[in-house]
Formats: sequence, structure tokens, C-alpha cells
Amino acid sequence: MISNLDFPRILFNKNKKRKKNFPDKIKSKLFVDKLFHILFTPDQSLLIDEFLFVENYNNLHDILYSILIELDISEKKSKIFSDLFFKELPNIYKLLLLDAYSILESDPAATSIEEIFLTYPGFFAIALYRIAHQLWNHNIPIIPRLITEYAHSKTGVDIHASAKIGKSFSIDHGTGIVIGSSTKIGNRVKIYQGVTLGAIYVDKKLSNIKRHPTIEDKVTIYSGATILGGKTVIGHDSILGGNVWITRSIPPYSIVYQKSEVKMRNNNYFPDPINFTI
Repeated sequence: MISNLDFPRILFNKNKKRKKNFPDKIKSKLFVDKLFHILFTPDQSLLIDEFLFVENYNNLHDILYSILIELDISEKKSKIFSDLFFKELPNIYKLLLLDAYSILESDPAATSIEEIFLTYPGFFAIALYRIAHQLWNHNIPIIPRLITEYAHSKTGVDIHASAKIGKSFSIDHGTGIVIGSSTKIGNRVKIYQGVTLGAIYVDKKLSNIKRHPTIEDKVTIYSGATILGGKTVIGHDSILGGNVWITRSIPPYSIVYQKSEVKMRNNNYFPDPINFTI
């Protein structure tokens, strides 16, 4: 049984007013949903019509500003951070276009770029990661994690906001993917469902140490692969097959696969009937 002593005293001191320093989760979701819609809506009039775009831009700027205020960030700093984020937004958009076209070029099931924008969970997860990562770079607390966890809940793709991911990143069948906080991923990397880029073991003392792998350029990682360790480097132009377990570095141009044996037997328990001729 857990006693009251195990909890922060402030939670049980009813006479002391708690300082509000948590953002509204619903407002954070609203912010990224609206931003994603404006950037990748099929209604291109939002981007072409200057009035509509500015109106939506101002609305989003106000939402982000109000979320920062809820974190007890000063009005001056909240405005500065909001301005910096939207100043970087065109660069985020360009990166996401490269990601989307990378998926389109590699996936034979994709018929158009609009299909990527509207239906691909992997792209949605990448988009929210890049938004969150920009906020993380400005040392904004909590909000980047709220955004990536929202993407996690919607897609099953868990990308920590502090991970570093290069250009033309592609996630196919985005489900059950984990990318740890100190992961570094190069350009033109493609990963499939069930991939884990994690730590060999977890200890609070390792919070400021690189615990997750480095994936160099043009690496493909197939479903179910697990790559662990901060010193583990997957060399460029390598291919990692399904279900491999990697805890040491792999040189460039490698093909790594797990050797398995497939056995077959006849499931017919009755012998063939004997044909009689009379």
C-alpha cells in the first residue's frame, strides 16, 4: 500500500495554492492538427489565398503563444519562441515534402502525394516529430513530448522529440516503431513496422549519455529489427533484414539477416486410398 508520504507534499496541502505550469493537452492537439491540416490539406486555397493563410497563421500563432503562457513562460519569451517557431516553419515544410516524396518514390502502393498526406500514418508521425523537434531545439518543456505522444497514440509510432533525423526519412506501415531520444538517423533512411532503435539497458544515471544507435545514410531496416546501444553505428547503404537483433556496429554496404530454417510436413494423417480394379 502506498502512503501519502510517497507523494509530493504539495498535492496534499489543500491550503496552499498550486502554481499552474502544465499546458492544456487538448489545446496542444488542436494546435498540431490545425497546423498539419493547413500544410497538407487538399484545399490548396488555404496556401494560395494570402488572406486565408495569414488568418490561419495568426490563429495558430495565438494558440502556441497561449500554450507557452500556461507553462509560466513570460509573455516576452512566449512571443519570441512563437515567432521563432513560425520563422522556421517553411524549413520544416520543405523537409516534410522531401519525406513525403521519399515515401511516394519507394512505395508501389502509393498513387499520389495527396494520398501520402492524407492516409499514411508514418508520414503523420514524421510530421509531428519534426514540429516537436523544432520546439525541443528551443528548449520548450513538455509540449514537444505532448506532440510526439499524440502522434504515438494515433499511429503507434513513438519518436522521441529529441532524436535527430535527416532528410527524406521514410516510414512504411507505421506501427509499433520506437525511436529513442538520443538516436541519430541520416538521410534517405527507410524503416518498416516493428523496428526498435533503443538502449541496451535503462538506468536513470544514463540520462545525459547517448544510449541509442546511429543510423547512417541510405540504410533500410526491415520489420521487427531491434538495434540497441549508443555506440552502435549502422554503416551507410546497409540493409538490415527482418527480426535481426543488433548490439554492435555494422560496416557500410552490409546486408544483415537472420538465418532461419523452415520445415514442412504433410498434414494428411490418412494414407492415400488403395485403388482396386476388378
